[in-house]
Formats: sequence, C-alpha cells, structure tokens
Amino acid sequence: MAGAAERIVALAEQLLGVPLPVRVRAWDRSEAGPPDAPVLIVRSRRALRRVLWRPGELGLARAWVAGDLDVEGDLYQALDLLAGLIWERDEQGELTSGTDEAPAFGTGWAGGALSLARDPAARRAAAELLRLAGPGLPPPPPAEEARRRTGLRHTLGRDREAISHHYDVGNDFYALVLGPSMVYSCAYWQPDGTLEEAQRDKIDLICRKLALRPGERLLDVGGGWGSLVLHAAREYGVRAVAVTLSREQAAHGRKRIAEEGLTDRVEIRVQDYREIDDGPYDAVSSVGMAEHVGSARYREYADDLHALLRPGGRLLNHQIARRPLADEEVYAVDPFIDAYVFPDGELAPVGRTVGLLERAGFEVRDVESLREHYALTLRAWVRNLEADFARATRLTTPGRARVWRLYMAASALAFERNRIGVNQVLAVRTPESGASGLPLRTRRWTADAEARA
Repeated sequence: MAGAAERIVALAEQLLGVPLPVRVRAWDRSEAGPPDAPVLIVRSRRALRRVLWRPGELGLARAWVAGDLDVEGDLYQALDLLAGLIWERDEQGELTSGTDEAPAFGTGWAGGALSLARDPAARRAAAELLRLAGPGLPPPPPAEEARRRTGLRHTLGRDREAISHHYDVGNDFYALVLGPSMVYSCAYWQPDGTLEEAQRDKIDLICRKLALRPGERLLDVGGGWGSLVLHAAREYGVRAVAVTLSREQAAHGRKRIAEEGLTDRVEIRVQDYREIDDGPYDAVSSVGMAEHVGSARYREYADDLHALLRPGGRLLNHQIARRPLADEEVYAVDPFIDAYVFPDGELAPVGRTVGLLERAGFEVRDVESLREHYALTLRAWVRNLEADFARATRLTTPGRARVWRLYMAASALAFERNRIGVNQVLAVRTPESGASGLPLRTRRWTADAEARA
C-alpha cells in the first residue's frame, strides 16, 4: 500500500490538476514529489482535517501556526513554487494581489470548490483525502488566532482591540525581530548597508521631507516605540508628540525618552488619532498606520490630519498599497492576515489614497515608491527571527513566532513580485496664498542625503 505522502501528492495533483512542485513528507515518514524541491512536512493527520474542514488559506494557516505543517529547506523557494497553486488567479490566469503585509495565499486552492463538486473523479479524490485525514471533529483554531469580532469595523474600541492583538505581544520579541532601531516599517537601504543604518536613514528621510525646523511641533500618528520622535527631537530640535494604541509600545517609548533626557520635548500618548485636540501642528507623520484606518473611514482620517495641521503644515503619509482591481467591489481582507496578523487591516491602491488626501484639502507634492526597500527590510527581519527562533518562541509562543515567520517571508515575496507596494506621500495644507513653503526642487532631500553620505 502506498505511504501517506504518495497518497497526499496523488490526491492533491488530481484535485489541483497540476503537478505538485514541492516534495511532501508525511507523518509515517514516507516521502513523495520532486527530489530536489523544498519539503512540505505534514506532521499529522490533523493538518489534513484542518484544510478539509476549512478549505483554502485559513485552513492552511491554522495547520502552519499549530505546527501540523512545516517546510524543510528554503521557505521563500517553497512559497514561490506554491504561489501558482495557492495564490488566487484572475480571469486571465494571472496571480492577483493579497492584502495588508502579506499576499493572499489559499483562495485559489478553494476557489474551484463548486466546479470540483460537479466532477465525479474530483469527488472521489476528496472522499479519499477525507479517509486519509481520519475521523474526528475539526481541531480548534490555534490560540494565536484573533477572536471573532462583532459590530462595525474601525470603531475606537474595535481598533484598540485589533492593535493590541498585533503589537502587545512583548517588546522583547519585537526587539529580537526588529533589532536595536525598534522601527516596524520599511527601511531605506543603501547597497551593502545594515538594517540599523537603513532604518536610521528612513527616519531621517522623513524628517527631511517634512523640512523640520527647531521649535516646530511634530505629531507622529501611530508612533510605535518612539524612534521617529526621538530622532526628530534630537537631530532637528522639534517638540514632538507620538500617539499609539499599544500600551506596551508606549511604555517602552517613554523609557527611551527618559533615558535620552528628552522628556521636556517628547511625549508619547496612548491615544487614538481621532481623539487628538491640541493642534495645530507644523508637521504630521503617519508611518505604517493608515493601513489600519479602513476604506470606509479613510476620508475621515485625511480630514482629521488636515485639521490638525496649521496652514502651510506638512504631512508625510507612509503606507502599504495593493494593486488596483478591475472591480474594486470584490476586494476582501486576506483571511490569514485578518485572523493572525493585522485584524481589520485594509489596503488601497496608491491612486485612491492620493485622491482622498486631495479631497480633504491637501496639495500632494511628492509620491515615492519604496517597494524594493520593503522586501529587503522583511528579509532582514526574517533573518533576525530565524537566527534566534528558539528564543523567539520563548518570548511569545511557538505559534506566534511561526505566524511572524510566514507572514514576513510571504510579504517579502509579495513586494518583490509587485503584488503590493509601499509609498511615501508628501502633502501640504497649502494656504489660500498658494505658498507651500517647500523648496522649488522637490527632491532636494535626496541631494541632501547624498551630501551627507
């Protein structure tokens, strides 16, 4: 009788209609598939039950997070090989983009369920797979899965819960992944540079784009662990406020502020951007935060930031973007990201973001894509995680560490393949006089950077 691996490969190929590009090793130690390919390890029958009870991406994600599925070999290569099977295809057979910081893998696997149900051979293969999975109820979701949410998205309370799920998992864990910079957004790389140098250069790039001057007030929306406001106060002499919904982030940031003796110039608040009432500010930065706002509330977000700026004030909006869809009505939040990474996170095409900022009254002065930079950043974070994975699991949970490894590796590939991008949009609340206050050469900050190198 064939081993479990041979049966899994044969049944998967029958259901998918194409050869499986990875090797499979099953719980009975049998192996099947291309000999030199990465190995997909199916540790137990529970992995099959998870996928059968919840076909598609969420079932696969649950099996991965629980440790029922694993990859031996190059994770990037395995994800790349599987992309054509488990990333959704559009009507022309092209891969479509996912959402948030990782691509949508899984919808293609389950998307043909209706047509498979009409195929007698496919029904027999599915029944055989069910027998191979063994009897039993569906295993419960891993503890790391976000609890079911109710009510309207992006209310103050629901946003606080979503942010806490992602960020309140331990500052020590984030320090291991992010490195000393404690910056959780796309870095700005030089050839042969280090992650720490690239994050410093990104923060400084934002300060230069905002043309910060001593004595000005800077508001950093979604300020994380305080790295940007600390740099802006120390190097540019501003008075800065950062707001975050994560109490763990705020506590860590306040400790850093005290250690640097900047408590008189830098403040970190646990506060929603919709609750800020002490404007006007001279400049506002929003880095990796707008993805949490939601499409239904994005105009409100743009209006609020516009109102918080003085006339002539500058906004730097750093935001991940997805590719536009032929029919925007079909856009849906990615199941894996929504359940395990960024609950309620949503992406929009950069054109829509620019349009909504303009409708709020901003004059958009510059748009810069940093797509390749984010791929480099994510690969650096994955290296940090993999280099001390045992400690990472102790600092949080084994399942949470597996979530981060998968989503960051898949996200790196998504940026490299142009399935998602990231853009810095510089905008001004230009007064009626039309004087923006910006230099005539809008890329002056690039020249400044080259002079300082």
